[in-house]
Amino acid sequence: MSAVNATQAPPILHLSSVVGSPLRDSAGERLGRVEDVIVRLGGVGYPPITGFLVRVAGRTSFLGVERISDMAPDGVVLRTEKLDLRHFERRPEEVLLKRDLLDRQLINVEGARLVRANEIELAHAGGSWRVVGVDTGPRGGLRRLLPKGLGVHIATGEFLDWAGVEPFVGHVPTVRLRVPHPKLAKLHPAQIADLVEAASRPEGEEIIQAVGDDDRELEADVFEELDDQHQREFLEDRPDAQVAAILSRMAPDDAADIIGELDEDRREPVLALLPVSHRVKVRALLGYDPAEAGGLMSPDFILLAGTTAVSEALREVRESPIAPELLTSVFVRGADGTLEGSVPVAALLRAAEGSRLEAVIKHEVPCIPPDAPFEEIARLMADYNLTAIPVADEHEAMVGVVTVDDLLGAMLPRSWRRRFGLLGED
Repeated sequence: MSAVNATQAPPILHLSSVVGSPLRDSAGERLGRVEDVIVRLGGVGYPPITGFLVRVAGRTSFLGVERISDMAPDGVVLRTEKLDLRHFERRPEEVLLKRDLLDRQLINVEGARLVRANEIELAHAGGSWRVVGVDTGPRGGLRRLLPKGLGVHIATGEFLDWAGVEPFVGHVPTVRLRVPHPKLAKLHPAQIADLVEAASRPEGEEIIQAVGDDDRELEADVFEELDDQHQREFLEDRPDAQVAAILSRMAPDDAADIIGELDEDRREPVLALLPVSHRVKVRALLGYDPAEAGGLMSPDFILLAGTTAVSEALREVRESPIAPELLTSVFVRGADGTLEGSVPVAALLRAAEGSRLEAVIKHEVPCIPPDAPFEEIARLMADYNLTAIPVADEHEAMVGVVTVDDLLGAMLPRSWRRRFGLLGED
């Protein structure tokens, strides 16, 4: 079922007008009261209502949705005069709207922020009653404070279509932790990380677990974007093998940062579980001061001889597993192995494929030592308009590259890098 068409939207029924309303038989006689509305999550489209919790003669029971003929602000009406009630047991993926979702935080996937469900909106669509949205504004809360006769006259304020919503359901015993990846995949890993940081610990864990269930690479990207405190919180209870699996999918410099945040007695066991090539890079980075170029740099770069043909250099770029943000330039070494300069990828694309790198090299690109401070790196990158700067050891052999992203991440306060208003609720 697709998103509700605003021009043909069915009439909205507020959850607050249904909960607490009378349960009547087909003759209009009052039998009891509606306590809650049950829906099934996990399917495609808007969640269908599967039944109700009703209070009849002092006893709470389950009433299947197939037994009702109408639902309105003045009550729920049975198809017959006979009342057939059953003991309520949650079935897989069923939630109670009032108990499990109302007044709780949800993820507004389109807005990449957390919101609160002050009201839940229902409608008869596609042949059945369904949840079609939530009201995240103050009107939803106000409506529930007023007598039912007055509350129904308060219109929906800030309506959020359910198609762009994901609830937290880790507290519901019969619902698997779920925030489907197809929706979260629209967001940048940094936005997902900010959602994790803004959520409670159980909610944040739910997001990470759901993302990891669908996409291990995305899970690692999200961990890279978390602040130090949340990285520690979400890794401390995981076994070493699981931590190593996450770190193995990260860039070596980010993995080294996290290793450095682990308790000292866990560092070596986790390192030992990393793939050999990854472990060597991470261990080398741990030997540098995190406040200097060595602690910022990535050991992943393309370094080729000056005699390499442009066509070969482009092939290296295309086939490289290195992250795109690290591949803004190809670096060039001399016959003695020392760094001679770089060639921007854009320049490679414009150059004749048969020409050599030494013919298009930029010799004026500066190089920094591993102990260069942040301020020196920033000055050089600004002066030379660089997005990446090479790091070389005392023998002028290249050992890493610092990107502008690395630099900004280290120098700017965390609050500057947040999207404004993300931590607040709608």
